[in-house]
Amino acid sequence: MKLTRELGLAAVTAYFPTARQGAEEAMALGLVDAEDAETLGRPELPVSADLAPPEMAVAAGRQALEEAGVDPARVGLLVHSWMHHQGHDIWSAPHYVAHQLGAERAQPVGVQQQCNGGVAALETAAARLLVDPSIDHALVTTGDRFVEPGWRRWTSDYGIAFGDAATALLLHERDDETDMFTLSGIAIAAAPELEEMHRGDDPFSTDTRPDGEHADLRRRKKAYLARRGIEGFAKAGALKLRQVVTESLADAGLEPDDQRIACVALPRLGRKTITDIYAPAVAAITGAPVHDYGHTGHLGTGDAAASLAEFRQRRLVPAGQYGVVLTAGGGFTWSSIVVRTPER
Repeated sequence: MKLTRELGLAAVTAYFPTARQGAEEAMALGLVDAEDAETLGRPELPVSADLAPPEMAVAAGRQALEEAGVDPARVGLLVHSWMHHQGHDIWSAPHYVAHQLGAERAQPVGVQQQCNGGVAALETAAARLLVDPSIDHALVTTGDRFVEPGWRRWTSDYGIAFGDAATALLLHERDDETDMFTLSGIAIAAAPELEEMHRGDDPFSTDTRPDGEHADLRRRKKAYLARRGIEGFAKAGALKLRQVVTESLADAGLEPDDQRIACVALPRLGRKTITDIYAPAVAAITGAPVHDYGHTGHLGTGDAAASLAEFRQRRLVPAGQYGVVLTAGGGFTWSSIVVRTPER
């Protein structure tokens, strides 16, 4: 997406439950074996024992509004994104989030694009702000919880451990005096032919998880790889990752070797996936420092916003410099966000 003007991120927040499940505990319970735990390389994961994903999203959204000092009534658009079950069937989680926050004037919109949904939601909000002067603020939230029996957080997929969390981004017209970040570039690229990887050989069903089975992405991927091999996926991933990084940087007026790029945050995947695939691929594009925040596990649609919150908390992007956040999601889709810290 080509931004016709920069927008402001008034607040960026991430909500994590306090409970954790350690890898040692998971192995003792038979939830993961030692080999997989070593490959994942994530000592513990955040686990929500009581709050549903939309409830966590409300907590993140409330914190964002409070930090920005913005009345919920000023939110004209609320875009909520999720990957996994939100707590009710045939029900709108975005409307719930808006209702609970008191954003009664907001138009609630839901975005589902697997793990890339959070960035797709941000792009949706940005596009609306750029063309609709009636919208003062747009709030983008995410929320996911990966619990039994529908999901096995340690083993439902290869190379990914899943953590529970929610995030919120408050987007509006740029204000360098108050904004946490300026949104300078955003690029998304897809390879739709790879949707087969998460479908495998399974027939279309009439309901969610027929016969009560848990989400088993490993089985589906095995079927895909037996039929197609890994070469097409690997080639598409490398090409699309380079595309989104270079496009988003160009939109921000940057070359990949620009010294003002302070850091690059990688998707929150397993350690082996990061060290073997993503870190080398990014290093081939830009020499900027790379950060792996996968200690939280993969947060479904929340990876990007949570990484922006890390930038803010750790003060990793000095004034006048830029940070890049990368995500990828089933389907498959890759994305890159470029933000800048305003100079006061």
